[in-house]
Amino acid sequence: MKVHSLINRKKIKVGIGAYISLIFAMVFFSGLLGGKEWWSVFDFTTLNGSFGKVVSNATEVDGALNVTKGTFRGTGGGGAMDGFLFAFGLIPSVMFALGMINVLEHYGALNAARKLLTPLLRPLLGIPGSTGLAIIGSLQSTDVGASLTRSLADEGQINEKEKDLITMFQFSAGAMITNFFSSGAVLFTLMLADGTPAVPASIGLCICVMFVMKIFGANVFRLYLALTSKKEA
Repeated sequence: MKVHSLINRKKIKVGIGAYISLIFAMVFFSGLLGGKEWWSVFDFTTLNGSFGKVVSNATEVDGALNVTKGTFRGTGGGGAMDGFLFAFGLIPSVMFALGMINVLEHYGALNAARKLLTPLLRPLLGIPGSTGLAIIGSLQSTDVGASLTRSLADEGQINEKEKDLITMFQFSAGAMITNFFSSGAVLFTLMLADGTPAVPASIGLCICVMFVMKIFGANVFRLYLALTSKKEA
């Protein structure tokens, strides 16, 4: 069944609507439109939202009450209970991502990605172009990348080796853009006593280095898979 579905997909013609759908998907999952402006309604993270905050601690300092807020998971959790709450927090983003990818697939986004990105991704990472959306999504959210990869695997669009390769790419510096700008980018605001930047590099350079090393790590794993498959043969 999977072989026939792959053959049928190759015969489908890719029209202008499919490319428009692909462009929208790339922008939607990339995080480029994130923020508080009106166009952020076309951003995955913005639409996915977040849980509200609850009071996790309250202290009195000099007669003033200071309140510390945390997520719905609270603080001090552990074991299976905390693991369940963590998994519960992933459900909305995974379901939303799968729903969006099904809609985009209906309009031909995956067919366009396969045709447009395969000549680039096949020699670069050894994976088909249909994984392009999973790669783009993983740069913003690990949940998106994982759910899209799982969807591709279930539909038979990628084999076991390709799934391992794209997982390796996502695992290294997962959610690179989101995590870097939410925590690492603050280092670039630090200044030395003489007024020079404390970090002698630009944000763009750091992002490029991380992205290149993600590709390098995936290819190291690609070589490992090639060597181990030869030994098994």
